[in-house]
Amino acid sequence: MAGPGGAGGPRRPGPPDPDAAVFVISVAAELTGLHPQTLRAYERMGLINPGRTGGGGRRYSARDVDRLRDIAELTAAGTGIEGVRRILDLENHLAALRARNEELVAELEATRDALRQALAQRRTAVAPAAAPRPGNLPVLRGPDPGQSLVVWRRNRG
Repeated sequence: MAGPGGAGGPRRPGPPDPDAAVFVISVAAELTGLHPQTLRAYERMGLINPGRTGGGGRRYSARDVDRLRDIAELTAAGTGIEGVRRILDLENHLAALRARNEELVAELEATRDALRQALAQRRTAVAPAAAPRPGNLPVLRGPDPGQSLVVWRRNRG
């Protein structure tokens, strides 16, 4: 029979999931320096949304505790609850925009790499005799007479 870590040996815990709801309200209150009633009030106001156990008990994650600390810091600095709500919403929006920007930068780099590869393949596919030699300028063709443009200005005098 395998041990507690399974067939691969003892299990090594990785970093805890910041969204794992593990702290009961008294521990979350102690970690944030807030009263448990304040945590309940913030939940009623929609500033925090802790997980729930099957019996209905609140469980706070590390991310919830960080958010509560941010709320406490903002309110201590004199920011009202609606201001706190707006600041937190803007911070969430900013984080989403940064993540999207990172996605777009990665997509742009992938597109540039694909373009470089396609260009390199095209250059190697061109016959060596047809390829331009270094130092030579490309041949410029004269304009097609059917596509000439004449600019005329009337002399005013």
